[in-house]
Amino acid sequence: MRKRTTMAAFTSALALSAVAVPGAAQADEVVGDTTMKVVVNGGSDIVLGTTEPKTFTIAVTATDDSGIKEGYNVPALWFGPGRKMPDDPHGLVVPDDGDGHCVAHGATTTTCTFTLTMNPRIDPQDNTTAGVWKVTAGATGNDGDHVSKDIAATVNVRRHAMVTVNASPEPVKKGRTLTVTGNLTRANWETYKYAGYTGQPVKLQFRKKGTNTYTTVKTVTTGNGGALKTTVKAAADGYWRWSFAGTSTTSTATAPGDYVDVR
Repeated sequence: MRKRTTMAAFTSALALSAVAVPGAAQADEVVGDTTMKVVVNGGSDIVLGTTEPKTFTIAVTATDDSGIKEGYNVPALWFGPGRKMPDDPHGLVVPDDGDGHCVAHGATTTTCTFTLTMNPRIDPQDNTTAGVWKVTAGATGNDGDHVSKDIAATVNVRRHAMVTVNASPEPVKKGRTLTVTGNLTRANWETYKYAGYTGQPVKLQFRKKGTNTYTTVKTVTTGNGGALKTTVKAAADGYWRWSFAGTSTTSTATAPGDYVDVR
């Protein structure tokens, strides 16, 4: 059974720790000269499959002329419509480590790094929550100045994709027809299985034996169940693969090269 953290539970738990949190009840606010910059997962997308949790960080770098008060503001990752965190967002992920790990960079600037874990069987809720997630975050100066934002940063949370390849016959005579097949699938966060991704452009690429670079030969659109199939003329020994560029909701995927001996 799915379990998820509601905004009410999150706020209540943090209140018990005497931690101030920018959230649904507060508007974006800047008081004084406090500023902050927020980076999620080192600037990379978060990609989730069907079983393995993904651990990542939210780093909040804040500056105030009086210095930054540590252990006071805790960020959260959330999914929902609009620019304000609702009382019950469609998805909510909070830090595993409470106050995070803070490092001061001189007298005025501090970076606090928080570790979070997103579980594909709990947090995404369903496939509609693939896409842009938002970070609510805040920072407080030692003099009471502060900044809080419902959307201090964003990150793409994408469904993990996989693609297979098979080139046949092997070996093949030079100039004969080579058939290259494969299948593009992606994680389904509702069934916890991988399912075919239909109607997607996928590049067929070739790397000649003794070289290091793949060249795109043609682009093929996936059919039913994510199926891929095309034919080419066998010209030289080398490796064939399918490569998918991904979408806003689905990760990139590239098959390992399938070697074909041309005789």
